[in-house]
Amino acid sequence: MTNHVKRYGPIGIGAILLTAAIIGWTQLQNPHEEQGHIEVFGNVDVRQVNLGFKVSGRLAEVIVDEGDQVIAGDVVAKLEPVDYGNEVKLAEARVARSQAALNVLLAGARPQEIAQAEAMLAEAEAALKVAETTLSRQEYLAERNIASHQAHEEAEARRGAAIAKRSAAAEGLELARIGPRAEDIDQARSVLAAEQAALALAEQRVADTILTAPNDGVILTRVREPGAIIVAGETIYTLTLTSPVWVRAYIEEPDLDLIYAGMDADVRTDSGHAYTGQIGFISPVAEFTPKTVETRSLRTSLVYRVRIIVDDPKQRLKQGMPVTVLINPDRSD
Repeated sequence: MTNHVKRYGPIGIGAILLTAAIIGWTQLQNPHEEQGHIEVFGNVDVRQVNLGFKVSGRLAEVIVDEGDQVIAGDVVAKLEPVDYGNEVKLAEARVARSQAALNVLLAGARPQEIAQAEAMLAEAEAALKVAETTLSRQEYLAERNIASHQAHEEAEARRGAAIAKRSAAAEGLELARIGPRAEDIDQARSVLAAEQAALALAEQRVADTILTAPNDGVILTRVREPGAIIVAGETIYTLTLTSPVWVRAYIEEPDLDLIYAGMDADVRTDSGHAYTGQIGFISPVAEFTPKTVETRSLRTSLVYRVRIIVDDPKQRLKQGMPVTVLINPDRSD
């Protein structure tokens, strides 16, 4: 110590101690900042999707296995489609029936039907003439007491019936010429639309017997085997998505003003691989330091969750892998 005092002198030693104190205070103020970068630790977060059918049925075929890589749209499993195919046939028959009923109304009465109505009217008019002639004769005879009054009354009743029949025949002919009511046509169109909607649903159920991958990824688990009875929504596969890949990390409050969404970041693994990333999300809510951080002095500190989107074209990053994130802070303010 005596030699150091002689070499530097009391003033030099004081300056060295002051410099060391300043450096130590700076590191305490921001222990995660290293060589101008903010250093945080996190874990790779890869999203997973449980794949299942929208309809129930018997599992007919499983096409991929654990570890297989799939592309969005690839068929991965199938259900037996027979029952749903029969539903489609039934719905198609109902649509055809409703369409035929509507066509009948739109076409109106056929010429033969109008001719038949005209013939019925002519027959009714002829019957009315006969009834009127008979009534006149009975009136003449009744006035001279040649025929009974009962015969006269019967003749009057027959004429009334003939008049009513003629009126009904005339109205039938008029309806045949006018055609169906607009309300009947609208009702037939509504029935047809309902049957067409039922057909679309049946066809969609047939399509839902084929399970496809919604995203690019790797099959993590295969849960069911062919022949199993599957209910709607039951998991058949678990798919690990290959994109996007995120890193979930936490940043302390003193560093919060130095970062923003969209800022570039470097992501490094323990094996030495480096990846480019970008801050995609900064939580607006403070949290306590996660329990995975075992340092006693940091356990009660408030931190903010940060999500870094990582470019991983070779798909080396795996779920839960620990990584180090280096962020170049923004000191423009």
